[in-house]
Amino acid sequence: MSRIQSTFATLKQKDKKALIPYITAGDPHPKHTVTLMHTLVNSGADMIELGVPFSDPMADGPVIQRASERALLHKVGLRHVLEMVQEFRKTDTDTPIILMGYANPIEAMGAESFAKRASDAGVDGVLTVDYPPEESAEFIQSLHTHGVDSIYLLSPTTEPARIQLIVNQASGFLYYVSLKGVTGAANLDINSVKERVAEIRTLTNLPIGVGFGVRDAETAKNVAKIADAVVVGSRMVQTVEQSTEENLISNVSALMRELRAAIDS
Repeated sequence: MSRIQSTFATLKQKDKKALIPYITAGDPHPKHTVTLMHTLVNSGADMIELGVPFSDPMADGPVIQRASERALLHKVGLRHVLEMVQEFRKTDTDTPIILMGYANPIEAMGAESFAKRASDAGVDGVLTVDYPPEESAEFIQSLHTHGVDSIYLLSPTTEPARIQLIVNQASGFLYYVSLKGVTGAANLDINSVKERVAEIRTLTNLPIGVGFGVRDAETAKNVAKIADAVVVGSRMVQTVEQSTEENLISNVSALMRELRAAIDS
């Protein structure tokens, strides 16, 4: 059983939902990333989604785009992100780490090489926005060979036949994008999300996480009622962006504790 599967199983026994914050590796500076990861866990994160900085994102809104730009100014690439995960694993061997990014850096490294290096570093899952399920069977096989889960996005417009195709290749959990648009877009329609999550559950037993549009504790609480995991990205990155070096850790911790309390209430 993978760390992701084990975490969901443990949470289900406790009747709790997973809280998965997102941060961009290298933002605001590479020296802060591992400390931020530990802060997230100590403040209530069950898993961490770690963004791989990329110059031409297609799913990220302005907040996360700016985070990537800040990280890229410090020359943070995929190799550095894997090194950060490896450093994190020296003192945390339990918390699942999911890399979120794009195909280009993986292709540059080589898909098979990336899968092995990710596994060796302690990565548990990979979400690659622009690897369509119709064309990524070989890559997914490499991930699974090395014990890394393949996380896929589902959207409000994904048709049942394509959901089934994705389900057949996915492992760990499914990530439902709660709205049409990019990260940090308008507030989500909780009733629409509830209907879509219910439809997806008829096609799979995989846990379902919901993200894109979870901007405050109240929304997180409502999403937790219908999903297995709540993913908070742009709000978390915005908190990083608006913090100084002196209050960065305390601000991120405060937001995490607020979200944790809301989800558990």
